[in-house]
Amino acid sequence: MTSRRWIIAAAAFLAAPVLAGCAAGFDANTNQPYAPNEAAALIQDGSYGTRGIKIPQAFVLGPDSGAKLAQGGSAPVYLHVVNTNGAADQLVGVVAAGLGNVKLAAPIALPSNQGVNTGKPTPQIMIEGLTKPLSGGESVKLDLQFANAGVVPVTVPVITRSREYMAYPMAPGATPAPPKPTPSATAAAESGH
Repeated sequence: MTSRRWIIAAAAFLAAPVLAGCAAGFDANTNQPYAPNEAAALIQDGSYGTRGIKIPQAFVLGPDSGAKLAQGGSAPVYLHVVNTNGAADQLVGVVAAGLGNVKLAAPIALPSNQGVNTGKPTPQIMIEGLTKPLSGGESVKLDLQFANAGVVPVTVPVITRSREYMAYPMAPGATPAPPKPTPSATAAAESGH
């Protein structure tokens, strides 16, 4: 085969996946609404946000990887909320049906067209009296109650306190993760010493 044929064959081989993606039409992943958050939250009726409320990040902070938040314990909720309405609003309550009681430190002011982080410098939303233990990886349904926008349901993940989340304070009452064996301890155990 000549080098020209090799070039044409290689180009066709490399272009196939790209062209296949173009053939997906209006249902392609790249044509779907996308909310860049930890939760698959607030994509309703094919668009991002609802009633002027957008939540680009939302999660419940769980335990360290390999540990648990005990039943009866607490879990902080972290939200980044943007009110795109022309008037200010407030987050006045959160309900975590079947998971525990949610305590807000105070109503959270949401100025118009400004992002508000409910977890900085300390979490302002806490699920207390967990009805079941949480280990991370679960999803929980929260109903966010806004003074003007009404009730906005979201489903948020329980994120383990690992990787970029290690900087967050540990949830109150979280059990520590089991210790990881060191290579020297593992080798000593395997050799019978």
